[in-house]
This record gives sequence, structure tokens and C-alpha cells, in this order.
Amino acid sequence: MTRLTTTFAAPRPALVCFITAGDGDTAANLDALVEAGADVIELGMPFTDPMADGPAIQAANLRSLGAGTTTADVLRYATEFRARHPDVPLVLMGYANPMVRRGPEWFAEAAAAAGVDGVICVDIPPEEDDALGPALRAKGIAPIRLATPTTDAARLPQVLEGSEGFLYYVSVAGITGKQQAQIASIEENVARIKQSTDIPVAVGFGVRTPEQAAEIAKVADGVVVGSALVEICGQYGAEAPQHLKTLTAALAEAVHTAR
Repeated sequence: MTRLTTTFAAPRPALVCFITAGDGDTAANLDALVEAGADVIELGMPFTDPMADGPAIQAANLRSLGAGTTTADVLRYATEFRARHPDVPLVLMGYANPMVRRGPEWFAEAAAAAGVDGVICVDIPPEEDDALGPALRAKGIAPIRLATPTTDAARLPQVLEGSEGFLYYVSVAGITGKQQAQIASIEENVARIKQSTDIPVAVGFGVRTPEQAAEIAKVADGVVVGSALVEICGQYGAEAPQHLKTLTAALAEAVHTAR
């Protein structure tokens, strides 16, 4: 059993929370998420061209890079997080260049040493799994794949093959934080995916409020919230942890009691 499988085996949906590494006091922000009830942490690796992300996360990437955040810093945040929170799953989310530029084996070994449980690489499609997937699996790190409303029955098996930890269902065909899919569409697509796999399905993109999170938690194994939390980091700076706690606690209550 890995930390991810243990978490998703619980008899309630999981709350997955995303923030960008290096955007403010990362350690304090991460601790606030955990203390308020986040079940899984996604830590964004800042990148110059985050093509899947909306304005809030784009701005967080720029703030982080402007502060000089490097891949080494991200791995240090992960290492220190693992020491403080030995049982909370930690997923790195980002883009291919920082992950493969020194070779996928280097990245996988460094991530494993830091206590990372899974990796979401937005711009490596399943067809190019060899670019990173085998190196991650060899180190016991889950390659977490993305499915979208346009992932049809012909392509879904390829997305699922080799995916581990959980499947991230992107509920809208667009960028993060800008729109919210109708719950009927989410329910239909999650049900369709779950007919083909036993991997837990977590739903994200556009989830901002406890009410939205609760609706999704009724039909999914997990709910991912990112932009709303990232906006707090940008708005409140050093005071962000207390505000992150407030929103995360409300989200956790909504998700954990949805069913």
C-alpha cells in the first residue's frame, strides 16, 4: 500500500489541494493545507509557459520564478514536507522541461529521495510515456494521467494504461480556474471512466467553493482545488496560511461529508 492508495481507500472522498512551490512561504502554506484537512497535496513546479493554467496559476508561476525558485528548491520543499508529514501523499505537478532536462532517471531518483508519491506532467501525453513514465515507476512513483471531456472511448484505454495513484479528470476543455463544468457532465464522464478502471478518479479545474466541491464529491473519489488557493497565496502573501486554513477547512468538511 502506498500513501496514495491508502488515502483513496478511505470510506470518503479525498480533498486534493494545489499550490505553487516558491509562491510565498511554501512550508507554512503547505502546513496550513494539511492542518485544515487536505488529504493529498499537489505542489506545482513553476514553469515559464504553463499552457494548461489560467491567470491565477500563471501569476503564481511568475511570482515564484521571479523569486528565483529552482527545481532544487522544489525538491527541498518536498523533502522537508515529507519529514513534517510522513503520511500525507505529495504529488508534483508541472511540465516536462524541468522534469526531463537532466534525464528522467535523474528526476525520478531525486523525487523519490524527496518522498514524492506521484507526478503529474501536463504536457507528456500517454503516447510518449517512455519520456518519463518508466523512470517514475522504477522508483515507485505514480505517473498520474489526465483525462478530459474529449477523451473518448477509443483513447481512454491508452490514458489508463500505466496510470497509477489516481486519474485526474479535467472537468472542462480549457484552462484552470476559469469555468465550472455542469455536475451532470462530470457525473456522466466519471461514471464512464470508472466502467473502465479501478483507479480512483479525482476531478479538478474550476472548483472554487465548498458547494461545488460537495457536488463533485458525491460522484468522484476526490476533488482537486487549485486556483482558489493560489489566489489566496497571491493576495495575502505572508498572511496566506490563516486564509488557506479557513477555505481548506470548509472544503474538507464539504468533501468529507458529501455522501
